[in-house]
Amino acid sequence: MNTETPAAQAARTRIVIYTDGSASGNPGPGGWAAILLRLDAENNVIKKVPLSGPGKSITTNIKMEMTAPAEALKALGSPTDEHITIYSDLQMISKGMNEWLLRWKARGWLNASKKPVENADLWQNIEAAAAGRNISWEWVRAHAGHEFNEEADTLAKEAAQLAARRGVTFADT
Repeated sequence: MNTETPAAQAARTRIVIYTDGSASGNPGPGGWAAILLRLDAENNVIKKVPLSGPGKSITTNIKMEMTAPAEALKALGSPTDEHITIYSDLQMISKGMNEWLLRWKARGWLNASKKPVENADLWQNIEAAAAGRNISWEWVRAHAGHEFNEEADTLAKEAAQLAARRGVTFADT
């Protein structure tokens, strides 16, 4: 019988998430995906959970890329002390969360040019999903042969195809 507390178990494991997004036509029908991994202290995969979903309206690659980390974090449930690393092949995600977010908020969601931050609603969604969590935001080069990034890419494209089959059109936006 394992008598280890959840906090002790979390100290020995960590979560790694690979995210991706796709839009067929850009803009067009879209999809997002995430590969959630629980790793042990030796970086062995203990558990792997693939997640994906179609966009509900005509969208862009960037919007789907930004949807993926928020949806992945929501799928984890309540925040814990466990460390999470999120990899995105859209460098804007890691830069936004690591560098830009605090400045945008301090300026009332205006960028350095004093214009409204694009996709502020999606940044706020990511921020809300990340609240109370210990997260590192990292960039991974797209299409460079990384197993989990490639898997997330495939799932995001499949989700975009599902959105297209469902008949998502510009009328839905």
